[in-house]
Amino acid sequence: MTVLSLNTGKSRAIAGGIAAGAVVAGGLGWAVLAGQTGPTGPVEAGIYVHPVAGLPADFMNGVDVSSVLSLEESGVVFRDWYGEEADLFDVLASADVNYVRVRVWNDPFDAQGRGYGGGNVDVSRAVQIGERATAAGMKVLLDFHYSDFWADPGKQQAPKAWESLPVADRVEAVGAFTAEALQAMKDAGVDVGMVQVGNETNNGVAGMTAWPDMAAAFNAGSAATRAVFPDALVAVHFTNPETDGAYERFASILDNFDVDYDVFASSWYPFWHGSLENLTEVLSHVAQTYDKDVVVAEVSWTHTLDDGDGHPNVISLEADATAYPVSVQGQANVVRDVMEAVVNVGAAGLGVFYWEPAWLPVGPPAARAANEALWEQHGSGWATSYAAEYDPGDAGVHYGGSAWENQALFDFDGAPLESLRAFQYARTGSTAPLAVMNVEQPRVAVQVGTEVVLPSTVPVVYNDGSVRDAAVMWIDEPGAYGEAGVYQVDGELEGGLGVTATVTVRDRNDLLNAGFEDDDLSMWVFDSAAETFHVVHDNVPAAIDDRVVNFYDSARYTFVLSQQVAGLAPGEYRAGVSAHGAVLAAGQGEVLLVVTTSEGMWSAPVALSGWQVWSITAIDGIDVGADGVATVAFEGTLPAGAWGFVDDFQLVPKEG
Repeated sequence: MTVLSLNTGKSRAIAGGIAAGAVVAGGLGWAVLAGQTGPTGPVEAGIYVHPVAGLPADFMNGVDVSSVLSLEESGVVFRDWYGEEADLFDVLASADVNYVRVRVWNDPFDAQGRGYGGGNVDVSRAVQIGERATAAGMKVLLDFHYSDFWADPGKQQAPKAWESLPVADRVEAVGAFTAEALQAMKDAGVDVGMVQVGNETNNGVAGMTAWPDMAAAFNAGSAATRAVFPDALVAVHFTNPETDGAYERFASILDNFDVDYDVFASSWYPFWHGSLENLTEVLSHVAQTYDKDVVVAEVSWTHTLDDGDGHPNVISLEADATAYPVSVQGQANVVRDVMEAVVNVGAAGLGVFYWEPAWLPVGPPAARAANEALWEQHGSGWATSYAAEYDPGDAGVHYGGSAWENQALFDFDGAPLESLRAFQYARTGSTAPLAVMNVEQPRVAVQVGTEVVLPSTVPVVYNDGSVRDAAVMWIDEPGAYGEAGVYQVDGELEGGLGVTATVTVRDRNDLLNAGFEDDDLSMWVFDSAAETFHVVHDNVPAAIDDRVVNFYDSARYTFVLSQQVAGLAPGEYRAGVSAHGAVLAAGQGEVLLVVTTSEGMWSAPVALSGWQVWSITAIDGIDVGADGVATVAFEGTLPAGAWGFVDDFQLVPKEG
């Protein structure tokens, strides 16, 4: 359940029993009575989950718990539904988890044998995790990164032992390593059901970035899997399903190079990856066009914005978590909804894997020094300082603890949250007392001197997914503001719930829909053949408000985004724009803010300095002539793979 209102803005999660809650008594009898048939209708619970229609009996209810050994070595204790100390895998199985995903790194240790962190999951440790999952009755998905540490779209570094190998030898090494690791799993009796040949391989694998080489590596891993575990599924893994045409392009390339695989796996995080409707659409296209099964290999959501161990979390701000309530109910909604999105693909939709639901703090924030010692000794944080030798630019700078504990399906003390039962509840449904989950917080943008009109009602979201408008009484009616800035106005709903309106007051701007917040974009001219060149919203970090223009292409591309304004008073003006995107090396490409009038043309370079590093570009001294016409344009020529976001255009008279 996603609630998005471009007019009323962000939402506020309501604290209380559901937002903070671990499991209540409603579902306890479900899993603990081993061997008995479970309920067939909605169960009484502490959270509300709508059943997923058509959910297959063998649907993969998966989790990735690759950090578990390091956590246990650091003293982390997991508990069962009654608060008693328990084995993590038994608790997972009691919630109908039937698949465990385990990442596998080649050699996540330095020359002195000190681990890089993130669980230090080499083959031997992956075998241990696989043995425990198998003993608990679960199948195993092995996630080969073909790297010594984290691999993702931004990093696909070759293992140390392979760095100097030519491509042909590196491909051979992929096959040999995969075969050896899988044989170790087989010898240990691990029930391997699926093998992932690479992790989020949008831009490479094992240090290789050319598609012929990547395809050869995928096939080497696949061949090894077929030889050792002939009944196991082979998966390839990509991310960014929200990028127009990306999954069709990946699947087409795999087909062109005759890559042997069974499952097209996708990450999908509500913070970054667009709508679930789009996810279903792009996965359905792959399934139908290329006759492949599909899974969501990674998903998660926050149950709190609190920090549990003194190390910053990936998601820590309310503005970064707006698609669902930040609560246990919100987590359950995410799990249930992404399950439905995969089921909606049809028979090809195999399952969903929640990423690191048990990556808990090794100690509270007040014990930061002691925590650091445990992270370093056991690798229970995301990275240790020892990882600097392999990944100096990221792990070597930002090493530390868990950045994920607020997205776990356990509380900070190791007790399971009821959101862990979402896999169960999605099958039968669950009911709970009706409760408010969020109150939508209005956001209004006006220019200086314009009267502010606040809404008389705001949407209220309940735990059953219903949305109802509630009357609001504003404590202070703001009228008109004489200075630019961001102001907050408090209000109260019936029943005493609070609400806060955020009023953004801007200097005068003669451009229309300058931040793309209105649906009417007719005043803008979009001119580009790029794969992605359009307005995006919902979970995209914007310079102002909710919407931005996103640009990207896998090949070299150009674009122009422009608006012509007439009826301006002649005189001197200032123009501006905000942007962020891929860092460009000298000579790689160029992005410009350009203003043209009858009196001349003015331009300034726009910096793309990295993800969420917003740069503000301004041009002063623009001369608008007697015809009162000016054209403001955002123009770019960029290399393949370059991307960015642009927002908050301005055209302001000098006296404004």
